[in-house]
Order: sequence, then structure tokens, then C-alpha cells
Amino acid sequence: MTRRGLLRGAAGTGAALLAPAGTAAQPGAGRGPLPHAWLFGAWTGGLYPPIDTRGPGCFAQPTVIFTRDVIMRVSSLDLAYRQRLIETVAALADGALEIRLVPVPGVTGFGGRAPPDIGFGCSGNPNLLRVERRGPDEIAFTDCAEFPAPLRRCTTEP
Repeated sequence: MTRRGLLRGAAGTGAALLAPAGTAAQPGAGRGPLPHAWLFGAWTGGLYPPIDTRGPGCFAQPTVIFTRDVIMRVSSLDLAYRQRLIETVAALADGALEIRLVPVPGVTGFGGRAPPDIGFGCSGNPNLLRVERRGPDEIAFTDCAEFPAPLRRCTTEP
């Protein structure tokens, strides 16, 4: 076997050993679309009524950003966005989504507790987010004290 063949084999084995268990297949692969795929993108409002939803002004500082695995939200206590990993997403009978977030361990700087704005204030559970679809580009976080206003999707249309 040539040296190049050994390196390729070792690289493949090393990558497999470094990957956490259960990450070989993509979540949702072969099972159809993800239930929260319609949420992907940047949203404004929530903390206040949404005003500018078109063009670069909206994308400059959205309130919430949804991706396949992560939700990012603005923080009133910090300049950086709070990032939360998605654990599960379930479509509810009324068309809403229930998103469970990976629990956050204690954080130093807050007396060993998570920052108060680490979650969304939904039902007193920082690891829960309920999303209600109100229109093609409008959502609301139901029963979430920190997001009393609806959110609208940022668009590139002028």
C-alpha cells in the first residue's frame, strides 16, 4: 500500500473516531422535510412591533435567526446573540411548533446560573419555544413573556 493510501485510510478512520456517536446520518435524512424548515431565516420584531422588514436594514440586526440546528436571539444584556441548539422539533395539531432546546449548564458570571435571557420566557421554561404561524411571513412566540409582539421575516425585496 502506498503512503497516500495509508493517509487516506487513516484520515477516514480518524474522522469516524472523532465524530460523536449517532452523527453518521443527517437528522431527518430520508424522512422528508424538517418540520421547522419554513422558519429558516432572519426575523424582526418580537420585543417590539416589527417595522422595517425589507432590505438590508432588517438583516443588519434581526431579533431571531433560525437555522436547522441553532436558534440565535438578541440579548438585552449583551452585544452578542444568544445561541441555543435545537434538541427536538414537534409539529402540534393546531399547526404550531414546539421546539425543545438543549439544556444549558450553569454559566459562570451569573452565580452559576444561566443568564436570564438565555431562553425565550415561554411557560417559565428556558428550554422551550412554541412558535405559532400567523401568516406566510409572520410568527408569534406563544406564551413567551420576553417576546410579546409578533415577528416578521426579513426579505430581500426592495
